[in-house]
Amino acid sequence: MDLIKEKINSFNLTKAFKIALAAVLSILTADLLGLKYAVTAGLITVLSIQNTKRETLRTARNRGLAFLCALIIAFLCFQLFGFSITAFIVYLFLFASVCLTARWGEAIAMDSVLISHFLAEQSFHIEWIINEVLLFLIGVFFGILINLHLRKRGDEFERLSRQVDEEIKGIIHRMAENLRREDKTGYHSDCFVRLEDKIKDAKECALRNWNNTFFNQSSYELDYIRMRENQSRVLVNIYKSIIRINGLPVQTIKVAEFFESIEAQYHRDNDVAELLNVLEEMLLGMKYETLPISREEFEARAILFYILKELDEFLLLKNRFVQNYM
Repeated sequence: MDLIKEKINSFNLTKAFKIALAAVLSILTADLLGLKYAVTAGLITVLSIQNTKRETLRTARNRGLAFLCALIIAFLCFQLFGFSITAFIVYLFLFASVCLTARWGEAIAMDSVLISHFLAEQSFHIEWIINEVLLFLIGVFFGILINLHLRKRGDEFERLSRQVDEEIKGIIHRMAENLRREDKTGYHSDCFVRLEDKIKDAKECALRNWNNTFFNQSSYELDYIRMRENQSRVLVNIYKSIIRINGLPVQTIKVAEFFESIEAQYHRDNDVAELLNVLEEMLLGMKYETLPISREEFEARAILFYILKELDEFLLLKNRFVQNYM
């Protein structure tokens, strides 16, 4: 736990440093160009940084459109009411209405700071328009630039996805064990809660990585964890079936041994074609076995057949995934 906290703190410090550096570079650039209100460029940079690169680009685009609207509305208001507080209030009302309608709410404060410079200078001359446009472009540019350097956290996904894999392997192992036991009172579903949490963490990481990738974009990580998520749902159905089995018909041992084969061959590059062939033979064999001699055996064998059909779906999910990425 201490190691995890240390990594989180380290990541936050790195992120804070990048944001501060980007803001300073924006201010220095604006100052070197001789722009007035250079500090505003740094504020725009900070406000432009989002959680992912895609969000940053989308925000920059929206704020660019909003800034264009702000310039037009401000020009009209200052022409009609002069460079007065009244003009600025009318501008704020109209601009806020446009932004909220267009879902550009995050642009209201930033663009209004830029427009306030016209009021402070009592001028809408071309040189001030250029000043504000350059402040905006510099701030947004460094906001995008800093997010382009956010590293895709592939190592984190690798770690989280392996945790998911190990949890599933453990579930399969316990299923094989409990199929061999007549008394299943100690067999609980707590493991599925842990698995769900691990899948959630891995999926969030995969989504962040996908959003932070522009070029050579692949949905491999998202598809992989969705495949495991679908497999987990199948395993829940199998668990519910296992705890309903009464008695130990001879077929139970064969099914348990097949679970052990799945566990032994469980790795992400396996297309499970061999396991699917074995499973097909098992299903075919069960159809031609001698009829059960009791109701209890009939019900148990029916459940075992259903479990094998669920395992078929479990393996097909993996097979389709591997075939798609081979």
